[in-house]
Amino acid sequence: MDQVQAMKIFVRIAELESFSRAAEDLDLPRATVSTTLKRLEQRLGVRLFLRTTRQVKITEEGKIYYQRCLHLLAALEETDALFAHHQIQPSGTVRIDMPHSVARERVIPSLKEFYQRYPQINLILSANDNAINLLDQGVDCVVRAWPSEDDNLQSRHLTDLVQITCASAAYLTQFGTPLTLADLSTHHAVGYFFAHQRAETHLEFVAGGGTEKIYLSSALTVSGADAYVAAGKAGFGLIQVSKLAVEQELALGTLIEVLPDVLPPPMPLYIMYPPGRFLAPRIRVLLDWLITLFSAQNCAAEQKGLNGKIVE
Repeated sequence: MDQVQAMKIFVRIAELESFSRAAEDLDLPRATVSTTLKRLEQRLGVRLFLRTTRQVKITEEGKIYYQRCLHLLAALEETDALFAHHQIQPSGTVRIDMPHSVARERVIPSLKEFYQRYPQINLILSANDNAINLLDQGVDCVVRAWPSEDDNLQSRHLTDLVQITCASAAYLTQFGTPLTLADLSTHHAVGYFFAHQRAETHLEFVAGGGTEKIYLSSALTVSGADAYVAAGKAGFGLIQVSKLAVEQELALGTLIEVLPDVLPPPMPLYIMYPPGRFLAPRIRVLLDWLITLFSAQNCAAEQKGLNGKIVE
């Protein structure tokens, strides 16, 4: 059996954690799958899986090989796609990572429309608020709220999300509702940190033709958007989040917006992916669909009087 087919078999075993299920998925005899994996391990000189009667567990060497296989197989698919007729229905798996709130509030509710248009594409969507390495994680593209600092990534601006300042009713009852930026001197804020970065507790506002940072004391610092919102709801201080992320909390009154006339800077969203002149069709159609989705949603938001725009 050729090396490419062996890599495909290995990837399916790793993803399904089963030799028999991989064989069924690939429509191959169970013995063929086992023999292919054994020969692959012999050729590489490493053990890719730890196998028992009940479990198939990938080894550390297997994890490294898995990530490389994903990108090599994707590159082969991309190469073949260069000569495929453009009307052929895109197919295959696309791995995408994005912030929790974007996945929960905007993308997942609209995915049925995507699947109706591209029924042969399988999405693996992970929700994550920290930066990840696309190569190491085997991810095809990411949606992030900051521009790419990696020269090896291309990025496209999707939209700008409106941000607000808010707090729980209990917190505002205890500390008062700030009406001006000067009132913030007696307030607290929930701190936020990204992995491997030092935390800073400050709020940002668009004022005087620029951005003003106001540093406040904090009793609690968290990582992750969901924990940040939860801390605000629990009364640990003021938070600044995209309005999209807390629409339900605002409607229920578990969070209350303050300083509506002095907003934080808008939160830009970017979609990022590895560079290359040609993208596999399965990835290209997802990128185009996301750009169209956010453009349409921003137009609807503008009609309701909300601030939103697309910058190409």
